[in-house]
Amino acid sequence: MLDSLLASAGNRDHAVTVYRRGAPVQAESLFAAHGIEFEVRTLGPTGPDPFVLIEADGEFVGVIAAADLAHIFDAPVVRPGERDEVPAGYRAIFELFDNTLFASMRRRTLLAVSREIEERAYRIGSGTLRASFQRFSAFRPQVDVYRHLAAETDLDIHVHGADDWDPPAIPGVTYHPVGDGEIGGFWVVAFDGGDGGHACGLVAREESDGYKGVWTDDAGLVEEVLTAVAAA
Repeated sequence: MLDSLLASAGNRDHAVTVYRRGAPVQAESLFAAHGIEFEVRTLGPTGPDPFVLIEADGEFVGVIAAADLAHIFDAPVVRPGERDEVPAGYRAIFELFDNTLFASMRRRTLLAVSREIEERAYRIGSGTLRASFQRFSAFRPQVDVYRHLAAETDLDIHVHGADDWDPPAIPGVTYHPVGDGEIGGFWVVAFDGGDGGHACGLVAREESDGYKGVWTDDAGLVEEVLTAVAAA
């Protein structure tokens, strides 16, 4: 099921257009590094600062200033509830690139997107959050984050992974060992939205040059992800 989600995201027709004058903007190199195709159009000598226009399946999705994308895939990795210093464009890009397939994602990018999902779960404060960092040992750096989430909310939190490390007991967090043939090759963080209707999820598969991944705000897709992870 997780493979099929990546395949369906890859079939969505996104059109990204960078409007600028003069030298390339940093967003162009970021798009290229993450496998996102884009066009460049020239702005006149007067008018707005460089910006990026995004369409999906022929329909307008949104516009965001190029400056807000300068560090979009390397957003600060901080604890939920401590996000004031994150550029405003970061949360916007999460929505603008909903169901977009990214290639060659780095672990820091996955952590940044994961933090956005965890932040939403933190703000809602209820519902189910499931995470699989492939191996329990990869969860080790996230222990304090999830201890904070469990202590400050009523979330039902589940962590899945290969049983290569004994994680500490955290009230409100349930651990689920999985085999390598199940979801061991995937990085997954998914939140059902609780009572707030803000479901969101990330699915990324490890490949030789990094991760290929997609995030989504589609409640039906998030439910499928949660079901697949729970079944594993």
